[in-house]
Amino acid sequence: MTARSVRRTARTTGLVAVAAAAVLSLTAVSAHAATFHGAHRTTVAAATAKKPSPERTQKLPDGSTARIYRLGEQRYRAEIVNGGSVLATLETNGHDAGLDANDMFIVLTLGGEVHAWMGGGHQGPGTFRLAGGWTAKVTRLGELRYRAQIIGHDGVAATIETKDRHDAGLDANGVYIVLSNGGVISAHA
Repeated sequence: MTARSVRRTARTTGLVAVAAAAVLSLTAVSAHAATFHGAHRTTVAAATAKKPSPERTQKLPDGSTARIYRLGEQRYRAEIVNGGSVLATLETNGHDAGLDANDMFIVLTLGGEVHAWMGGGHQGPGTFRLAGGWTAKVTRLGELRYRAQIIGHDGVAATIETKDRHDAGLDANGVYIVLSNGGVISAHA
């Protein structure tokens, strides 16, 4: 074997190894592609991976269904499904989650409860009376970014804020509140 054929063999072996690594990394990336819709990030599983079953399902006011998955201690994901397609996903991650889905408001609590209602939104910025005797002071922080101070008899009880174009939700002692990234706030008791 000549020095030239040894170099060619080594180069070919190296190219095969690089190609194999590229195929493996492409497979890994496509198996965990991130998607966004409204409120929260979700991960799309590879077609060959077995998808976990929801802990339960719940009908929503617009006829769609929420599939609720338990991910861990006080950690849940709800997929909003209609006609077999996932339209939106909410996920708790240390706090309640909320979504304004075309005037249907949804809150997913840390306990995995889903509360949904239609209408009742107020367009911020401004100060609005909410269900349960709460008042919300909505301020605009920037493009698609709002903050709502939830005010009770003793002053500000909570603050929710839309971040990274995601809506926010809150369980305020049995009154469910959603603030959209467009500044719409709605509450339901």
